[in-house]
Amino acid sequence: MKLPAVISAIIGLGNPGPKFVNTRHNIGFKIVDALAHKHGVSWRTKDVMEVAEVMLDGTRVLLIKPQTFMNSSGRVIPQLTKKGIKPENMLVAHDELEKKFGNLSIKFGGSARGHNGLRSIIEIAGTKDFARFRFGIGRPEDKNDVGNYVLRPFTESKEEVECLIDKSVEMIEDLYKP
Repeated sequence: MKLPAVISAIIGLGNPGPKFVNTRHNIGFKIVDALAHKHGVSWRTKDVMEVAEVMLDGTRVLLIKPQTFMNSSGRVIPQLTKKGIKPENMLVAHDELEKKFGNLSIKFGGSARGHNGLRSIIEIAGTKDFARFRFGIGRPEDKNDVGNYVLRPFTESKEEVECLIDKSVEMIEDLYKP
């Protein structure tokens, strides 16, 4: 996929703290953690986020993990704006209820579709025009169970989830190839 602008910040959505580490809602954190690990960079805390910096095919890219909890993820946007990073230069990695487990995709723009992390980013950025990396987690049978579902660990094997995270990293790195 070709995006309309160069991505200079990748925001992985999730919730801070050990209680949430392996939950479906933290897949965005897992993806940016895997990118940081692959490129041998460390995280540092800055204001309301953890930040790491990688070079992807000659492009300097900030990896961001908001430390504000999912519903306030957009609080990182002013920090990125101060660095000259516009919404069209951002890729947000997040869990996607509307896609079956393992379905990975990248798209530009769109609504929050009930995802509170995306809603927060849209509200503070003032636009829906940013790229999204969507990691399909499937939907529970009972729609009333969505809140609990996203805050529970994957039922799929750890190996299967790790394999999909690796594929996610490859897909993101492919965005930077000519």
